Amino acid sequence: MDLSRPYTVICPTLEGPVLEVLAHTTRPLTGRGVARLASRGSERGVRLVLHRLVAQGLVTAREAGSASLFVLNREHVAAGIVEGLVRLRAELIERIRGEVEGWSSRPVHVSVFGSAARADGRMESDIDLLIVRPEDLTEDDPQWREQLHRLAERIERWSGNHASLHEVSTKGLEAAVRRGEPVIASLRDASIVLAGPEIADLVAHRRERAIT
Repeated sequence: MDLSRPYTVICPTLEGPVLEVLAHTTRPLTGRGVARLASRGSERGVRLVLHRLVAQGLVTAREAGSASLFVLNREHVAAGIVEGLVRLRAELIERIRGEVEGWSSRPVHVSVFGSAARADGRMESDIDLLIVRPEDLTEDDPQWREQLHRLAERIERWSGNHASLHEVSTKGLEAAVRRGEPVIASLRDASIVLAGPEIADLVAHRRERAIT
């Protein structure tokens, strides 16, 4: 799935970005305004799409002087489907969160980072997760390994994207931060915490414990 434009999994045409723009606002927009926000297709192409959607009743139009103002008709039976399409990335992240929350062997921290967090991933992009394992849990613990395997499998089933799980212990995380490893820079650039504290808070807490 293209995480920068997840609606293309079903709607790969210009209708997709037009509907995405309209789904994210209740403010009436001119055709030029929709084209500017969509950042795809020509203004003429966007206007043709808008008029097709008006003919279907999914978009309503009203005249304002010499301009037409367009807005998504949220009473249309298809409006809920449109809103669902434009929030597919958020739905995927919530599914991952729900899966992690159901683990019996609890992680210290889980976060999505990289292109999935920045919302600029493509169809071929991995979905990167940092997973911090408690110190009292061995890396080869069968239940822990099964949780990770199931998570990776489900992410691929949910999205079509490969899941890249970066697993470390709490000590391993502290060492990675100290060495300034690329994964830490990527986390600082963009990440979405799914479980546990922020990375900075987690590392700071460990340092405080070491001092005391």
